[in-house]
Amino acid sequence: MLKLSEKYSARPANEFPMLFQRILQNAIRDFFRRQKVRSAWVTPLGNLFGPDQEDDSDPLESMEIDSESKLASRPAEQLEQKQVLDFIEKAIETLPARQREAFMLRYWEELDVAEAAKVMGCSEGSVKTHCSRATHALATLLKKQGIEL
Repeated sequence: MLKLSEKYSARPANEFPMLFQRILQNAIRDFFRRQKVRSAWVTPLGNLFGPDQEDDSDPLESMEIDSESKLASRPAEQLEQKQVLDFIEKAIETLPARQREAFMLRYWEELDVAEAAKVMGCSEGSVKTHCSRATHALATLLKKQGIEL
């Protein structure tokens, strides 16, 4: 409703139902696309640390300590997790600047498309394109290293 009143208030009243329907459809599509991408990237990264990871901390800098783990396998698991996280950080650094910026704003800072576009000073379509390209590039790099999230 707010988008309709902000963007299309000058339009004739008989166009409002169709405009509202289109805005609502686009908002729903954006929501489900965002959830799909987040579940492909954010959730698997969170699974590396376990379900009790606090939201305040940066998952790339801290790891959950599992008190029930076997002492012999624990260092090996920690090393593997650290290596995966280091590779992900390096892979993100290899992205072109605009793709990296869009990816970080959308999936790490959790800004929506409009907010990210405002921060980046470009259109929403550009943000979506940069995020899509970054996601595909990271997935390719991770697969080449044999990392399955």
